Amino acid sequence: MAEVPSLNLHQLKRMKEELTRFMMTYQFALDEIVTKIEILQQEFHYMNDYNPIEHVNSRLKSPESIVEKLHRKHLPINLSSMRENIQDIAGVRVICSFQSDIYEISRMLQQQKDLDVLEVRDYIKEPKKSGYQSLHLLVRIPVFMSDRVEHVCVEIQIRTIAMDFWASLEHKIFYKYDRDVPARLRAELKEAADSAAALDRKMEKLHLEMKELKDKEEDPEGVFELILKDNRLRLPEAFLKQDDDETLS
Repeated sequence: MAEVPSLNLHQLKRMKEELTRFMMTYQFALDEIVTKIEILQQEFHYMNDYNPIEHVNSRLKSPESIVEKLHRKHLPINLSSMRENIQDIAGVRVICSFQSDIYEISRMLQQQKDLDVLEVRDYIKEPKKSGYQSLHLLVRIPVFMSDRVEHVCVEIQIRTIAMDFWASLEHKIFYKYDRDVPARLRAELKEAADSAAALDRKMEKLHLEMKELKDKEEDPEGVFELILKDNRLRLPEAFLKQDDDETLS
């Protein structure tokens, strides 16, 4: 059992309460971002009959991990220091089907009025030396508590399935070798990253070709139907008889 600091019970309870409220704000920020992404995903699906997102993961750094990172940076161990110096306490990872989906999801997120985009790092256009590719957004979102509004940073990583598979493999190898990876393995990892990027480009090309074929074969009757939550609805005739100006208003 870890050694407990020489604090009285009241002090310990107060510190626990402060840390709990601190971590809660980041969890709520994660929930808000995930909800936003799910709404965008459904909107994209209804309007384009296509789902650009394979899955979404979120994670909250543990207090122990946060403190360890502050130690490595030789920074003070307190809540203010955590808030000001650790920007990846809350993280969301969005896995897309194709590279074009990455930029479309990023564009839609950056248009959200209550999201303050602090930084965009594009490791797709400019991959890291290791071969790592992903699009990173650092955003700040308001979290409305009972007695205050907290503006919380969340890191969003958007990548394809191939990019995510490669990043997972790299992480396992670096963890196994405690980051001291032999040069031969580093070279093979870079080669694998190049292969993954080539696969993404090939799949994107096939996706665009299939979309063109689908557009050509689209059933004209389908234009008169709305499908929401598995409910098949028809466009009302009265609505179709509106003037163009009224329809667009």
